[in-house]
Amino acid sequence: ILVFGSSGALAAQIERGAPADMFFSADQGYVQQLVEREVLYRGSDQVYALGYLSLVTRRGSGLTLRRLDDLTRDSVVRIAIANPTHAPYGRAAQQALRRARIWELVEPKVVLGENVRQAMQFVTTGSVEAGIIARSLAGDSTLVAVPVDSTLYDPILQTVGIVRRTPLLDLARRFLAFVTGTEGWVVMQRYGFARATPP
Repeated sequence: ILVFGSSGALAAQIERGAPADMFFSADQGYVQQLVEREVLYRGSDQVYALGYLSLVTRRGSGLTLRRLDDLTRDSVVRIAIANPTHAPYGRAAQQALRRARIWELVEPKVVLGENVRQAMQFVTTGSVEAGIIARSLAGDSTLVAVPVDSTLYDPILQTVGIVRRTPLLDLARRFLAFVTGTEGWVVMQRYGFARATPP
């Protein structure tokens, strides 16, 4: 059973006792915090992939955006990103806009999603003209996606850990081995992730 949310919100819920067997986060820091607080098993925390950003528009919108600077155009009225306060992809999107030196110009246009999936939904439903989301979500058939220059944001370290109170420890360990192994990597690669470490 998958429960989606921002990494920060899920970390807080798991720490307060929300039912979970494993925690997959787009931010290594949240996993490390839960390890230090003995919510996750020490040693189960692993970086399983690197995440990337994509600039997206809705297919058929008539907008052609090739780089972040294009977001300053008058034709782009609203831009969706995940909330940088607790969503790592939102924090990376904000960082990319700052490093591209356009944050001050586009900040009034920014619409915050609770998480990166909601930011994507704002684009697919036409609520906003553009968005900066996870490349793993940008393959949606309703979207046109352009990779964001990865030098504009810090590496997004996708990290996993096993929750100490899980009654399914053996199963969680086997799933962790699958995700971080060869078979799991084939799936990760298909969704636009990169290896965090060489094979």
